[in-house]
Amino acid sequence: MNNSGGWKVGPLAEASGVTVRTLHHWDAIGVLSPSRRTASGSREYTDDDLVRLYQVLALRSLGLSLESIIVCLDVGIDLDRVVHDHLAGVEASLAALERVRQKLVRLGAELATEQGTTPETLLRALRAIGGVGPGGEEVLRRNLDADQQRRLGSAAAALGPAKHYLLEIEWPQLYRKADRLRREGVGPADDRVRQLARRMDESSVLFTGDDAGISAGVRGAWRADPAAMSGDPAAPADEWRALADYLDRARHDPA
Repeated sequence: MNNSGGWKVGPLAEASGVTVRTLHHWDAIGVLSPSRRTASGSREYTDDDLVRLYQVLALRSLGLSLESIIVCLDVGIDLDRVVHDHLAGVEASLAALERVRQKLVRLGAELATEQGTTPETLLRALRAIGGVGPGGEEVLRRNLDADQQRRLGSAAAALGPAKHYLLEIEWPQLYRKADRLRREGVGPADDRVRQLARRMDESSVLFTGDDAGISAGVRGAWRADPAAMSGDPAAPADEWRALADYLDRARHDPA
């Protein structure tokens, strides 16, 4: 911060953890622009700009696109509500991780009694980290052979903490974003949908080792019985299949 109380882009980037490149991009598209000019003509961020920066980051953490954030900020939003929603999102993530921790504690005790690692043990491990619902093991067995089951479970175990983030936080958020776009009537060739599909495929490689057979088997299991795979008896099969078809078109349809 300089003597006038304003922030230049470099110091603000360092203090906030946002890159200079990002701040320049947000300035260019109207998300956040420095609102003060010094006597020498330099542009600086004010305290009000810092409030807007927090709002932008909080709204991004709630899954809003930059386009939606611009609309929210331009029409005026309640900062208290943003903080409340931001806190609720953090607490929900912590609760999800605590459920994973409890599952893993129980699984660790179970694995300590196992005589060697079997496909069944690895499938229980995959279920414990949120990848497969209680009834999903049988569905996976119908779509993957024993060797594919073993490799899928081994890959999940090798990911360490990253698997919890992918399965409990990132993938559900990606699917929610894709389904929202589908319900809004956005075409599958839209860049936003394609980007979501690409990110899903990039992260799925970590579990499948880029094995097309395993990927096809897992997708087949989800199409066959999403309720069993997700552990949610109320999971609507028709809606899930419609979303899966939507994402497949995003992957393969011409732009």
